[in-house]
Amino acid sequence: VSDLRPSALPGSLDVSRSMFDLRSPPHRYMKRYDSVSSVPSSSSSRKDSQGSNRSLDTITLSGDERDFGRLNVKLCYISSVEQIWITVLHCKDLSWPSSCGENPRICVKGILTLPKPVHFKSSAKEGCNDIEFMETFVFAIKLQSLQAVRLVFKIQTQTPRKKTIGECSLALRELSSQESNHWLDISPPSK
Repeated sequence: VSDLRPSALPGSLDVSRSMFDLRSPPHRYMKRYDSVSSVPSSSSSRKDSQGSNRSLDTITLSGDERDFGRLNVKLCYISSVEQIWITVLHCKDLSWPSSCGENPRICVKGILTLPKPVHFKSSAKEGCNDIEFMETFVFAIKLQSLQAVRLVFKIQTQTPRKKTIGECSLALRELSSQESNHWLDISPPSK
């Protein structure tokens, strides 16, 4: 019989602390389980062939276990001139299919989902761990029209061919003249 208490395995305490401590880094764990919070954990997870617990609902929702990265954007609405200012800042930890090559050219396409959609696109940058765009787009649109729509971002490769590799979106219900900063989790593109 083996004694599996922390005193018998000095390294095991560190492993368990780093795996389950939700204080560091919060973006890795918090979002992933929101959708299954109402489902008892016993019914939503099973042991796989390697013996680790995986949430069946999470796999179904994401379709993949990789992180697809995060997009950083800032929004501001200037009511005096009825303009929305959208700044695409960074794309961090982005992953792309191997078929796109090692360093594809990547851009961010934005869509305001109005009855007549408004499209915009950043310049293409070389794919890396932290792609800096720092581009601002300004549109004159009434606030009432914007508050009922979403701002959708599609992360696209330009080379070797045009392909959407991820997407994320944001509701525009709470726009104000105070610039707001958002980190959006990128998901696999919807079919």
